[in-house]
Amino acid sequence: MDKYNFQYCQKIVVYSKDRLSVLLCKRKDEPDFDATFSFIGGKLETTDDNIIEGLKREKNEEVGVDFKIRIFPNFTTNIHFVKKDGSPMILPHFYSIHESGSIQLNNDEYSEYKWVLLKDIPNLKNIISNIPDILNKFKILKEIINKTESILI
Repeated sequence: MDKYNFQYCQKIVVYSKDRLSVLLCKRKDEPDFDATFSFIGGKLETTDDNIIEGLKREKNEEVGVDFKIRIFPNFTTNIHFVKKDGSPMILPHFYSIHESGSIQLNNDEYSEYKWVLLKDIPNLKNIISNIPDILNKFKILKEIINKTESILI
């Protein structure tokens, strides 16, 4: 495998309006994380015009077009991951806040979803191991996030 090729797989960290909870969805039929709760998101496609369009497409595919979020494109944290098949991935995690609409879960990719209180994350079983670390990194942004550019998707 060429060590310079990698997948760019965008993840969206969706906070509730009050920012006390975060959205987690349980993966279904996924080789690396089957039956594990994760953030929504997926690979950037060559047909996506830009990163924001890729995020919007993934959000629409996974939780529906009526589920609206405010994304803050300048606030990300990157994770490097190697899949079981040896494929390397870069996973940028984008900060977002739920604005309106209900979830229409893609049942081909997920079996369930739940809003989890941030204070309960450390005790939650069956989540991707880097979730607490990502949320801790984003915790410092609460004070400045409202003063920055955001995009409704």
